[in-house]
Amino acid sequence: MSRSTPTKVTVVGAGSVGSSLAYACMVRGSADEVVLYDIDKDKVDAEVLDLAHGSQFARSRKVSGGADLALTADSDLVVITAGAKQHPGQTRLDLAATNAEILRTLMPALLEQSPHAVYILVTNPCDVLTVIAQRESGLPASRVFSSGTVLDSSRLRWRLAELSGVAVTSVHASIIGEHGDSEFPHWSQARIGPVALRDWLVDGKRFFDDTTLDRIADEVVHAAYTVIQGKGATNWAIGLSGARIVEAVLGDAKAILPVSSVLSGQEGIDGIALSLPSVVGRNGVEQVLDVPLDAYERGRLHASAEALATTLASL
Repeated sequence: MSRSTPTKVTVVGAGSVGSSLAYACMVRGSADEVVLYDIDKDKVDAEVLDLAHGSQFARSRKVSGGADLALTADSDLVVITAGAKQHPGQTRLDLAATNAEILRTLMPALLEQSPHAVYILVTNPCDVLTVIAQRESGLPASRVFSSGTVLDSSRLRWRLAELSGVAVTSVHASIIGEHGDSEFPHWSQARIGPVALRDWLVDGKRFFDDTTLDRIADEVVHAAYTVIQGKGATNWAIGLSGARIVEAVLGDAKAILPVSSVLSGQEGIDGIALSLPSVVGRNGVEQVLDVPLDAYERGRLHASAEALATTLASL
């Protein structure tokens, strides 16, 4: 990643997700300076100290943070992970009202410190909160977006790679729609190398039949619930995927990632944030791609939009 001037990323929230994301950014060198902010002074000071103790072995030049909001000033990018966490059996949309109120207070304060930053939401339900953050900030939709289904797509690619016996980097498949229960795999465009997923052969027979694809989709959609049931939270993978998005922005990578931004007419959807493959660079979401969808996928996308619209209306 090539950068001409030093870059600063602030991670808001020193819980399991925020701390893991700060750690991933620090180790990978996603930004020159990594700041971790939280209102819980004892917690955030301890996390920052723990991170700083390992800075000799990391790629970022500086890690700092604390409970003083001024520490976040002049950030190039702010990642918001703060909010009530998801409990076993609780859907992401159940968190909407609580985390929306947190965001309405937090967003203006962050914007005052870093008016030129790009803002990324990781707090759930990230699609709903993206709309609220964009409304509260008045920023263009390109500069306020969420991690969307980047992690969900990574889960999908990992599972497909495990089943097909190829490197995960050779699997090209995405989850799109809501980051939640109505999300779905974009099967019509899924590939392993140059081979359409449905044409992948094992012992001369097509391996990924409809039954297998349905099972994989169910595993991926409910993967977070499985992790939460076992350990109370998902953190390592979202930390790594969040760091990848940070790098796409600060490195002006023009990377195509399934992030969630407020749509303005794509597929007839307006004013709702959901995930579609998008070009991510220094200005945030620089383009939402017009992707080929079959009739079933188009129906699923609109079902996602309707579910999110219902939640937004209740807030």
